[in-house]
Amino acid sequence: MNILLIYPKFPDTFWSFTYALRFIRKKSAYPPLGLLTVAAMLPEEWPKRLVDENVDELRDEDLAWADLALVGAMAVQRKSAVNIIDRCKDKGLKIVAGGSLFTAEPNAFEQVDHLVLDEAELTLPTFLEDFKNGRPKKIYRASGFCDLHDTPIPSWHLIRMKKYASMSIQFSRGCPFNCEFCNVTILFGHRARMKAPRQVIAELDRIYDAGWRSNIFFVDDNFIGNKQYLKAQLLPALIEWRKDKKGCVFFTEASINLADDPELLDMMVTAGFDSVFIGIESPDEVSLTECRKTQNKNRDLLQNVKTIHRAGLRVMGGFIVGFDSDTLSTFQRQIDFIQKSGIVTAMVGMLQAPPGTRLFERLQMENRVFRAFSGDNVDGTTNIVPKMGMDRLLDGYRSIMKQIYSPRNFYRRVRNSLIELRPPDITVPLDFQRFLAFFHSGFKLGILGKERFQYWHLLLWTLIRKPRQVPLAVTLAIYGYHYRKICELYIL
Repeated sequence: MNILLIYPKFPDTFWSFTYALRFIRKKSAYPPLGLLTVAAMLPEEWPKRLVDENVDELRDEDLAWADLALVGAMAVQRKSAVNIIDRCKDKGLKIVAGGSLFTAEPNAFEQVDHLVLDEAELTLPTFLEDFKNGRPKKIYRASGFCDLHDTPIPSWHLIRMKKYASMSIQFSRGCPFNCEFCNVTILFGHRARMKAPRQVIAELDRIYDAGWRSNIFFVDDNFIGNKQYLKAQLLPALIEWRKDKKGCVFFTEASINLADDPELLDMMVTAGFDSVFIGIESPDEVSLTECRKTQNKNRDLLQNVKTIHRAGLRVMGGFIVGFDSDTLSTFQRQIDFIQKSGIVTAMVGMLQAPPGTRLFERLQMENRVFRAFSGDNVDGTTNIVPKMGMDRLLDGYRSIMKQIYSPRNFYRRVRNSLIELRPPDITVPLDFQRFLAFFHSGFKLGILGKERFQYWHLLLWTLIRKPRQVPLAVTLAIYGYHYRKICELYIL
């Protein structure tokens, strides 16, 4: 039984880092961790191939080789996923599909032969047993959530690591919070479920033994969902693991209450984390109340960001406009907050309603959901009818993007960030990838780019004021180029 695992292509978005990856000759930011994990759950004797369309072309020869195609996708990959399904059907190849796209909208994919939904640890074994006995069903659903102690080490041998900018690992699933627009708790629940530290270390060993010495993304939607477990078990294990390791740097996602725990901040930095993505959404308390982002309320968000920066973690921030309580003044408040915060990587998107969320149900009852959920909140579109009107929302959104990613404002944020940020005690060797980044950025940004004055000013300033941060300054300049390209091509 030849199994072909297929990962659809991502469109160009802020998250794809398409234009930044070209500086270091990488094809994709992250590998398909979900499919690699599913591959490890399949019978060992079945031959397997994995085609990630973000790094390789799906060939007719691959389809001809396969007896069964497994497709995993998120909502943002919908267009590519539909194209893959059509190609498989044209070749008469049976399709098994899973992942958040299909879990949220199972009725939208009639061509798929078998939908193995929710968490694969629960539904895939039942499908495999039915498939073995010749009676597979159309849809497999789970009534609860799995024990992550049963999750195997991903089948890393199925990919070529050198094509990716970062590797990925998952420690936990679930989030204790209740944001109205978020589908994380719909997919994974409110209780944080964790792997044992020995599992995480085994996965890290597998990645390290394969020769990886660069970034590793802990993909947890909220890494600090159980702070006590982190401080008592996982972080001490990571600190011990790093003692004889070189080059690996971690980053993850967390909630803003990370700023409330100095011990946790210090342990994360000691363990090798250098950055964290935080959903800030809005500096407006009314908007935070509306979307039930209670963990962000009644606090000084600017000071919280500075606290995290000063601990040694660079904050990447998520922001949303288009809440019912937003007004025309909201857009300038977002701009002011982003500039003052020193958050260089500011992912600003228009509010969307993912199927299954309370936001989707509420707006559907109000007849305000008018198109399919794209999963891309930075493409200048939304699937809802905003109260302020679509034209006003779009104009305001464009004004934010134009201002925060203008070279002048962007490079000013980079300097502000470097001033606040405590350099982590992580030794990262000057490898070929970093040399390429410096060489290509010097030519493309420092000579050809319209931001060349700001680029060289930043490098000179960093060399004098923060010499240890020169590699980071180059990296952030490259990110800025990517964000501006996305804005110019798809938003402005």
